[in-house]
Amino acid sequence: MNSYSAFSLGFASRMTDPFLVDENGGTLTYADVECETARYSNFLTGLGLRRGDSVTMQVDKSPQAIFIYLACLRAGLCYLPLNSAYQQSEISYFLNDAQPGVAICSPAAEPLFMCLCTEAKVPHLFTLDENGLGSFADASANAPKQFVTVESAANDLAVIIYTSGTTGRSKGAMVTHGNLVSNAQVLCDAWRITSNDVLIHALPIFHIHGLFVALNTILLSGATLMFHRKFDPKAIIRDLPHATMLMGVPTFYTRLLAESTFTKEACGHIRLFVSGSAPLLIDTFNEFKERTGHTILERYGMSEAGMICSNPFDGERRGGTVGFPLPGVDLRIEGEGLKAASIGDPGVIVIKGANVFSGYWRMPEKTNEEFTDDGFFKTGDIGVIDRDGYVSIVGRAKDLIISGGFNVYPKEIELVIDALDGVAESAVIGLPHPDFGEAVTAVIVRNISGAMLTESAVIAKVKSELANFKVPKRVHFVDALPRNTMGKVQKNLLRTQFN
Repeated sequence: MNSYSAFSLGFASRMTDPFLVDENGGTLTYADVECETARYSNFLTGLGLRRGDSVTMQVDKSPQAIFIYLACLRAGLCYLPLNSAYQQSEISYFLNDAQPGVAICSPAAEPLFMCLCTEAKVPHLFTLDENGLGSFADASANAPKQFVTVESAANDLAVIIYTSGTTGRSKGAMVTHGNLVSNAQVLCDAWRITSNDVLIHALPIFHIHGLFVALNTILLSGATLMFHRKFDPKAIIRDLPHATMLMGVPTFYTRLLAESTFTKEACGHIRLFVSGSAPLLIDTFNEFKERTGHTILERYGMSEAGMICSNPFDGERRGGTVGFPLPGVDLRIEGEGLKAASIGDPGVIVIKGANVFSGYWRMPEKTNEEFTDDGFFKTGDIGVIDRDGYVSIVGRAKDLIISGGFNVYPKEIELVIDALDGVAESAVIGLPHPDFGEAVTAVIVRNISGAMLTESAVIAKVKSELANFKVPKRVHFVDALPRNTMGKVQKNLLRTQFN
């Protein structure tokens, strides 16, 4: 079934009810969802896009951006969201790799996109701003408001989410209609989401947390979004009495705790706080519980699989763990020699289920590498399972840094730094940070010509080429990088040294 068809069944009896309430109190109903997605679907297919063709967007968050996502699903097209922080070299790679039929960008980025789309032979370019205005809105204004949703199979491509690669080359995770629907259904059941819920949505919508977890569950249940374009703790606290749920990254919760008005009374109407996309510090978990009386529900997921584990809605939510595998998810821990790890012993988390993606876009060899012979996906995360069955994430085999809820792969940053004059070699690590979870940190060995190389120069170089969340917060210079007997840089020692 087309994922939009599944969602529309969830809100079919709620057409006059609010789907989205914006920061100024404006309301869009589920009837508006039907009309606007039909209009956009008609317009996109009228451009000549056919089933499976992709539409890529790098725009500010708006209700209209959500409708374009849903229109792509409805029309059988592939939706390709790009982080709004991505820079020229990153965007160029995505456009050339995905070869979308349509690109949509913010008005300010139009000159850049015009050049990049010409180079990548993208036939159509439009703009959309945070208020839903721009050339896309103008061009689609008169499109019909009725559209017959395209029939899709569970394994048909719905979304491509690019994830950074350990070799510096990003990989496009191919997410299917079946992946989206199965995960949304499981989460609605696991977290007891119903049409009576009101979710504060302050997450970005280019990331699976805000796009799939927070949005798809609301659509499937016919619930309501309180729409925030960005996270502002004071605005969130203002809206808490009118909501029943908040989904956020750990940074949300640390910033809420920093507000004196964030009290038990302020949270009295909320039934569920969910945290994910990065590890939640146990101190934050405990302080939140003490301050509000609520126990944050921490879960675990990734672009390639949506949500994988969750602490229970009913039962003990254990700080420092991500709970149990969700229904339908088969999870095991593989130790050395690909043998099943014993209880309490660490190993690589491998998973199988209807939530797991179909593979990497145009990377069949990489896809084959990442799946076991019996069809389990290798997440690259190191985990342990305790005697009670709770899963904990204890490391990342793929050298991943999660900063502010965003995935950062060191190799991509190291390639930029190593190209700088004066750099002999570099190592990028993540260090604990009270707000971001982990802070990107670069450790550099200068060569003979690099005596005058400064921290600010390195940061400026990375900032000019990569998204801001990948830019090092600090840069340290050393005489040599620590290595083991095989010559591999021992980043664990660097983390200890500079922590």
